[in-house]
Amino acid sequence: GYHADRWKNLLIPYSSPTKAYFDTSDQDPFCMYNYLLDITTWNKSIRRGFIKVKIIDYAGNTIESQMNSEASIFQQYKRVKILTGFYQDIEKIAKISLTFSTKTLIGPKHKLRILQMKLKSLNNPER
Repeated sequence: GYHADRWKNLLIPYSSPTKAYFDTSDQDPFCMYNYLLDITTWNKSIRRGFIKVKIIDYAGNTIESQMNSEASIFQQYKRVKILTGFYQDIEKIAKISLTFSTKTLIGPKHKLRILQMKLKSLNNPER
């Protein structure tokens, strides 16, 4: 790998701020495929929790996203954008499955009702 601080002068020009995203993971082969999950919910009550995404291709191959470290807040008719990453890439998606979790052991189980959902590949934006 490369140390990101060696690229600082190239990535962050002094005249304007720049954001840099590196597609890496802690597992071999260390590449990460990033997707932006854009969802709108219609629950009347506010929900706070985590989304795990599962993608399945036409051959039945399945990949699961890594759990986000921060909980998202879902409000009625409000869009939420979540950055999610996978260790593998699937080119032709046949099915998308979402799992909502509050990560609490006690208390009622909550459902998250999805009104609209869009999953966009950041590595391959033409998809």
